[in-house]
Amino acid sequence: MDLFLIVLLVVLVIFLFSSVRVVRQGYVYTIERMGRFTKPANPGLHIIVPLIDRVGHKINMMEQVLDIPGQEIITKDNAMVGVDAVVFFQVLDAGKAAYEVSGLQNAIQALTTTNLRTVMGSMDLDETLSKRDDINARLLSVVDHATSPWGVKVTRVEIMDIRPPRDISDAMARQMKAERLKRAQILEAEGDRSAAILRAEGEKQSRILDAEGRKESAFRDAEAREREAQAEAEATRVVSEAIASSGTQALNYFVAQKYVEAVEGFATSPNAKTILFPVEATQLIGSLGGIGELVRDAVTPPAGAAQPGDAGAGAQARRPSVPRTYGD
Repeated sequence: MDLFLIVLLVVLVIFLFSSVRVVRQGYVYTIERMGRFTKPANPGLHIIVPLIDRVGHKINMMEQVLDIPGQEIITKDNAMVGVDAVVFFQVLDAGKAAYEVSGLQNAIQALTTTNLRTVMGSMDLDETLSKRDDINARLLSVVDHATSPWGVKVTRVEIMDIRPPRDISDAMARQMKAERLKRAQILEAEGDRSAAILRAEGEKQSRILDAEGRKESAFRDAEAREREAQAEAEATRVVSEAIASSGTQALNYFVAQKYVEAVEGFATSPNAKTILFPVEATQLIGSLGGIGELVRDAVTPPAGAAQPGDAGAGAQARRPSVPRTYGD
């Protein structure tokens, strides 16, 4: 009797333990009753009926990364390229992911590989190398639409690497080098052109400014000569009026003044050791004595009678000219 109770207690404990299921966070278990899917078990504690209910599949509900093995793909222009890709997906419906497809990851991998060949096979080599975003977008659209009946959401499809053939890589490197050399030569030519234009503009501005300076200088020189001529004309007019009003006295005064200035220039010349005067220069001696009388006559005109000094002056003027020589 005691043995029966012990066995019964052990069976009861086993029955209780087999009816309790704990689901971890990030997973969903599928509960099958007599082999048929009944409900999903979310994270937490669940009680099932032993021997009738059982856990069918443990579905990972977290976002997962699936590596797509390297593929050799022929492009539209018959170039063989190697491609590596990755797929990011997440299960949204545990029942569909468990019972709508067999081997979920293998199915996604096969589907991605097939569409990768289709998409890249319709593009040229240059397009496959320069339009990765377009390839990713097209793959994401196709694969996500194909896996939606499985309760799966494909979040991203990324091309990791594209490996063109060795000879094509070398040709692309040479092309890139030639293109960069071309750009460098174009930039250098544009720099030389800009520098030549700037130099020409500078020379043009310099010549314009020089011409304007010469123009302004010529205008001012002409204006100065014009004013000098006007001043000379005015002086001539004043002298003419003085001669007209005073007779020969004013004329004699100016002639005597110029004569004195000329003699002074001869005397102060540093190279003059001997000065030869013309015969007419002796008349200057008598003229110097008459300058004072000319001034007095200009101030007090004569009253008809001849002044005593005039006779001396006339006699002095009629004295014959004798050449004289002055030395240091």
